Amino acid sequence: MHLSKKCSVFKVVLSALLIVALLQLIYLSFLSKFYGKQQRYLYSELFGGSGGKKNGHPEKNSRKERLRYSLSTGGIFDNSGQYRVYKNLIKSDFTTNHKPGSDPGSSVLALATHTTINNLHHLESLLERWHNLLSVAIFAHGQDVKFATALVYALNFFCPQIQSLVDFHLVCLSGEMASFPDQDREHFAGLDDCASVFSRLETHRDKDKNYAISGNVSYPNNLLRNVARGGTESSYILVIDIDMMPSADLHQQFMALVFTRESTGAEVFVLPAFEIRHARKMPANKAELVQLYQVGEVRPFYEELCPRCQAPTNYSQWVNSHVRETGTMEVAHTLTWTDPWEPFYIGPHTVPLYDESFKQYGFNRISQCLLVSPQACELHVAGYRFSVLSSAFVVHRGFKIQGEFHARKDEENKRNRVLFRSFKEGLKTKYPSSNRRC
Repeated sequence: MHLSKKCSVFKVVLSALLIVALLQLIYLSFLSKFYGKQQRYLYSELFGGSGGKKNGHPEKNSRKERLRYSLSTGGIFDNSGQYRVYKNLIKSDFTTNHKPGSDPGSSVLALATHTTINNLHHLESLLERWHNLLSVAIFAHGQDVKFATALVYALNFFCPQIQSLVDFHLVCLSGEMASFPDQDREHFAGLDDCASVFSRLETHRDKDKNYAISGNVSYPNNLLRNVARGGTESSYILVIDIDMMPSADLHQQFMALVFTRESTGAEVFVLPAFEIRHARKMPANKAELVQLYQVGEVRPFYEELCPRCQAPTNYSQWVNSHVRETGTMEVAHTLTWTDPWEPFYIGPHTVPLYDESFKQYGFNRISQCLLVSPQACELHVAGYRFSVLSSAFVVHRGFKIQGEFHARKDEENKRNRVLFRSFKEGLKTKYPSSNRRC
């Protein structure tokens, strides 16, 4: 009898466990179906329809149709014929809806930047600082062309701030073409919000060291800078690399400066450039930057690799100059360009374009010590003044050190050195009345 009772209790417990297990299976099945339905609904938003009301999301579907149209054009070739350029691959709401002259203040200053897909994750932190129009030119090669197209579309789809403010442009080799990712939906697996897209980009980071593209493909940085610049109609443009950060409130302060200061002709506004240790938080204003500068956590950009390249900025004078208590931005001092200064600056949209024959490192924008930047050199020959802003700056994440560049850097510098000789001769013809040389 006692054994029989034990068996009965065991059967009851076993039955209960089986019921619980069955309920769990039903629950998991329900979750799986719900998640699958949710993913199908999400993908129908990403890919489906022609933008009509029957799809329920005309705005998002119209974004898809605009992307389809951009891709259907096949892009345009650059002047060399080596690259295919998809300008305005995806436009922001600002660019799509903005009418020239409707809001002058909103289009005073745009930020233009460039990157490969493996450095696009920096866009997240850049957007946390820059809340205004941003033009991004992306270079992709091989399989990365599809990946870049898919992830840029996902960013525009899931991230409201990107939808509002970021214009994307795509550059690839002339023999490659981008296409809408209808048949490559694996790129979208697991993506359900803005954070998940940036997480996916994080897994792709540092794929190539310092823009050392696989297959011996050169990174066309000056072409990308021009594409990003050309993607905006703002009165002034700041061109920086995507891993650099501008000071906070730069747009607002600069807008106040140009609206109250009488124009003095050909002039660019220099932002002193710094680099910061990786572990440190990016300074938002001059007071925070100076504090880090004084304890060695921040230093002039390229201080170890090429101290002369930034020295004419006169960091000592800038750091020790006091900003008015009102926080008003002003011109701290004005300089004439000297070799081999390579300043970062805000310039009017009329400044000369970057020379696209220069690629990778050396004689493009960031060059080695004793080498000259063609862009700064041309501005000098063209008669521009360099006015250093009192409270604005840009900061690069991490110290630049010897040995961090890819193996082909020296080879690229030799090529660009030859190009630079020809470039300087061309300036004499382009600016025959100028007595300035570099």
